[in-house]
Amino acid sequence: MSAELSEFDVPPPTGAGEPSSAPTRRTFIATSTAVGGAVVAGGVIGGTILADAQEVSAAEGPPSSRVSLTVNGARRTVTVDNRTSLLDLLREHFGLTGSKKGCNAGACGACTVLVDGQRHNACLTLAVRLEGAEVTTIEGLADGGELHPLQQAFIDQDAFQCGYCTPGQIVSGVGCIQEGHTGSPEEIREWMSGNICRCGCYVKIVRAVEQTAGRK
Repeated sequence: MSAELSEFDVPPPTGAGEPSSAPTRRTFIATSTAVGGAVVAGGVIGGTILADAQEVSAAEGPPSSRVSLTVNGARRTVTVDNRTSLLDLLREHFGLTGSKKGCNAGACGACTVLVDGQRHNACLTLAVRLEGAEVTTIEGLADGGELHPLQQAFIDQDAFQCGYCTPGQIVSGVGCIQEGHTGSPEEIREWMSGNICRCGCYVKIVRAVEQTAGRK
C-alpha cells in the first residue's frame, strides 16, 4: 500500500536539482500569522495609549470659573462648571430651593428670579455670566418675618393650589409691578404670560398683582 501525502507534505517542484526560492504554503501561513499578530498587537498598544489619554482628559474635568454675585443681599463666591445654570447654582450650591425646576427649558416660568431688578428664567441663565450681579429669589422677598405685599396678596386672594409655580409667579409679579405693567388686568396677563399655572389660578393671580399694585 502507498501512503497518501497531504498537500503540506508534497514538496514544491524544483528545477535542475536546485532548491526553489518561492515560499512554501507552510512558510506563507506562518509568515502571515506572524504579521497579523504584530498588527493586532500594535492596534492593542495604540488603543491602550489612546484610552489612557482619554481617561486623563476626563480626569481633568470640564472647564470651570470663579464667580462672585450677591444673592438676596449676601455676597457669594463659588467656583462652578462653566455650564452650570443659575437655577442649579441656587438650588444645588446655595441650597435655595424656592426657585423650582419645571420644564428646565424657559417655557414655564417656575424658576423666575430677579437679576439686577429684571426678570430672568434661571434655568436659561449661565451662572458664570453673572459676575457682580445682584440676584433676588423668592427667599429674599420677605423682610424678616414680614411677608412681601405680593406674598400676602397671594394668600388673601387664594391665588395658588398646588403651589409649585407660586414662587416664580410671585417673583414675576414683583417684576411686573416694578416695570409698571399693571395698568389693567389685560396688561397684567400679557406681562405675566411667561408664567404657567397648571392649576389654572390665573384670575386670582391677576387679582393679587392688582391688590399689590394698589389697583384694588
